[in-house]
Order: sequence, then structure tokens, then C-alpha cells
Amino acid sequence: MTKTTITKKDILSLESYEKIRPDFKAKIIELKNKRRIALGPYVNFYFENYETMFYQIHEMLRIEKGGDAQIDDELHAYNPLIPNGSELTATMMFEIEDKTKRAALLGQLGGVEDLIYMQIGTDRIHATPEKDQERSKPGGRTASVHFIHFPFDAALIHAFKNPAAEVYIGINHAAYGHMSMLNQETREELGRDFL
Repeated sequence: MTKTTITKKDILSLESYEKIRPDFKAKIIELKNKRRIALGPYVNFYFENYETMFYQIHEMLRIEKGGDAQIDDELHAYNPLIPNGSELTATMMFEIEDKTKRAALLGQLGGVEDLIYMQIGTDRIHATPEKDQERSKPGGRTASVHFIHFPFDAALIHAFKNPAAEVYIGINHAAYGHMSMLNQETREELGRDFL
């Protein structure tokens, strides 16, 4: 059964994590490649799961060395990004190296987090942004990183897993309107997130 929550009991000591880190990091890089979807020239969706969040939490603990006091904060921050069995979750990133170009595009994309969708046949699933903080500013600027949930019901899960169906992810924003079809390998990988 797919795990949907990381608890304090799951957290390794820094010493134990250092021992497994090289092999685990290589495994996560491979996994993230299967779970990444590019959309247009600047957006990447990194679909999260228990393993990617387990890695993220341990990396934060390793970097910040906050000990037990830090664990609760990391669990609070990253557990919501583990799919609950009837959703897909993703970190959406605008990845633009040129600072001027990045600032110009992000300055036009206010509200983009409310215009993200996944489409299966004629059914459209509108993404729900994580509500931890406001990602768009009143002046029309948006953040370069967004945390997104795609809620599914049983019929949509069945359709998503049907190899004959075409599945797309898209953004319907006037300043960044793009669609991308999910390949079969990615769909098989993401299909494991459903209970």
C-alpha cells in the first residue's frame, strides 16, 4: 500500500541518512525524471510522492541541522505534498536562468495558480493551489514556485489509467498558454499514487 504520511518514526538520524544518501539520491533523481513534465519553454511540473518528500525532508534536516526541533516544521511543510490516494500533487516551477527575463514573465502571471488543469479525454481537472501562502501579488506578479493538487474521483482515476486515453496538462493563462501530453511511462509512474 502506498504511504501518504511521513511521521517522526520514519525520520532517520543524520548518521543513518548519510550512509544511504548516495544510493538514495541516485534513486530519487531517476524517479524525479520519470515524474517530471515540461510545459512550454519555462515550466516544469515535478510530481511528488512519499519518496520524493522523504528525500526532501531529510535533505532539509541535513542542510539546516536543526535536530528534533526542526522535524515537526519539515513534516508540516512537506506532508501535504504527498498524494492522499485520490489526487496527484506537483511542485510547479518557472525555470528561467536569465533574471531579467524571469522577472518580466513572472510579472505578467498573477493568478496563474488558478488556471492549471489536467485533461483526460473531455474531462478537465482544475488544479487546486496549496493554501500555505499567497503565490500571486496584487500587482500581477507570481512566484516562481507553486505547489499544486489535482483532485480525482474514481471515474477519473480509471480514465487516467486507461492506456487508450490521452492525458494532457495545461496552463490557460493569457501570458503563458501551453498544453503537454503525458507519455505512457509518466502515466504509469503517476498511476501508482492512486490507492
